[in-house]
Amino acid sequence: MKKIYKENAYREDVHATTSQVLRAYGRSVRPWWAAGLFVLVMNGAAGIIDIFIPVLYKRFFDILTRGARAADVAPDLMKIIVFVLALNGIAWFAYRCAGFVNAYFQTSVMADLKEKSFDYMLGHSYTFFANRFTGSLVQRINRFSRAFERLADRITFNIFPLGIRVVGVGVVLWQIEPMITLIIIGWVVLFLTFNYIFARWKLKYDVERAEADSRSTAVLSDAITNHNTIQLFGGMDIESHYYREIADEQARITRFIWNLDGIIDAIQAFLMILAEFFLFYFAIQYWQTGIITIGTFVLIQAYLIGLGGRLWDFSRVIRDIYESFADGKEMVDILILPQEIRDSLDARPLLVKTGAVKFQNVMFYFNLTRNVLENFDLSIKGGEKVALVGPSGAGKSTVVRLLLRLYEVGSGKILIDDQDIKHVTLATLRDNIALVPQDPILFHRTLLENIRYGRREATDEEVIRAGRLAHCSEFIEGLPHGYGTYVGERGIKLSGGERQRIAIARAVLKNAPVLVLDEATSSLDSHSEALIQDALDKLMEGRTAIVIAHRLSTIRKMDRIVVINRGRVVEDGKHDELSVRAGSLYHKLWTLQAGGFLRDTQIDT
Repeated sequence: MKKIYKENAYREDVHATTSQVLRAYGRSVRPWWAAGLFVLVMNGAAGIIDIFIPVLYKRFFDILTRGARAADVAPDLMKIIVFVLALNGIAWFAYRCAGFVNAYFQTSVMADLKEKSFDYMLGHSYTFFANRFTGSLVQRINRFSRAFERLADRITFNIFPLGIRVVGVGVVLWQIEPMITLIIIGWVVLFLTFNYIFARWKLKYDVERAEADSRSTAVLSDAITNHNTIQLFGGMDIESHYYREIADEQARITRFIWNLDGIIDAIQAFLMILAEFFLFYFAIQYWQTGIITIGTFVLIQAYLIGLGGRLWDFSRVIRDIYESFADGKEMVDILILPQEIRDSLDARPLLVKTGAVKFQNVMFYFNLTRNVLENFDLSIKGGEKVALVGPSGAGKSTVVRLLLRLYEVGSGKILIDDQDIKHVTLATLRDNIALVPQDPILFHRTLLENIRYGRREATDEEVIRAGRLAHCSEFIEGLPHGYGTYVGERGIKLSGGERQRIAIARAVLKNAPVLVLDEATSSLDSHSEALIQDALDKLMEGRTAIVIAHRLSTIRKMDRIVVINRGRVVEDGKHDELSVRAGSLYHKLWTLQAGGFLRDTQIDT
């Protein structure tokens, strides 16, 4: 049951190390290093002041216990009080400066982390996204930036000040009594070492918790996306059971981690009590022999309270740091995963003159296991209109994805105007191909913005003209906000046919020399198809068109029909030739359709 939620069956064995996580953060910190350094300097200055203030308390109590007349010591005591207030004011100012600059520093770095993660993730291949939960990927990016915030906070406001405090306390107390210093330093080293070892050991459980959290988010996102299917097929109980398993597993690992934290807290409390006992024991002994004064006693107690609070927090700080690494690691796993499809070092812009397309002995294996195309050869002249037909799973859509380099060929070549698409830039390749997919997915933006995605610099008038050509205006103009209407996530507010008309309008606006229609009219009713068939015919004029379609009215208008079966071209010719070739695959498909399956009444059988 749990295997259902594994992100993919061939998960790449790429796991980020702690140093790789740090380097990923470091690249985003670099542009704002000066702000980060300023925060450390301000915190360091305030920390030094915090160490010096107890020295003034020592002097204050030493004066009080000297036995002098109150009138004689009052001025000195007042000076100390004023000095303490002044130092506290300076420390307060330093902390506030650090806080304000830190807000700028961390938010800038977090935004940069999100942008770099977003850009790199979108550079991954179609296969990468096809084998991962959308919700899990969203969670990784968000946790990556939030993990930096926790990590930076802990280093800036906990680890660094603790280091200053330990060194400062050691220096001050060494001047008074080395033995007390050694006890405190020994206790600190023991405390920190114990917490470090424990946190390192616990890291694997923190990673497991982060993965469980990602699975939970992924399953929840998947269920919400498919809520309509769940309701229509009565899947509430099944999905609830699935999600309960994931939630229970997440609760189990979280509960285990919290119990570990409780154990470490108990051990820490014991170590602190032990340290306080030994310090007071030796302090009393030294006071009785006159080695230290009451003021020194107060100084030790002040340092012990300050260090105790910092060290008690340190255990949680270390645990938080390792949890942050665990959260960040999931995203860095993706950042260090090489992008499957990217520009080659010698990539040049694609220059299209006629739009001729050629597949030469192309081999393609899906996930390196299933043979989809084998020794596939196909030549399409510039401006030629070719239909690809064949049974489901024959490889028609794969041909289109290979042409767009959504997949990479296993061997062989794909040429556009004699230019190998492996050696042209992805941006110019896709700029020169317009695709109308079988199931268009739209952004949750306005209709105007969705159509303009075909050519971002297009004017509103050009967008509306493309919409009219694709017969979008018929339904858009009836909407309250017209082209300013938001379409909902994935375009859910529109029907399937309306989404396809938006996709066609986008292709019209793009005006690319190569056009690919992947079942572009499959979601249209007869009336809608009739409305846009002329628009498609005009769209195909003067450009190379590759059409995957079963609609007979579309197929018969093509210059050529290429029949694909089991990854090979098995038939090639015009409709009139292939439809009468008895025993051919096209003849069988034609007979099925003309005999009632997707019948086109305009076809003379």
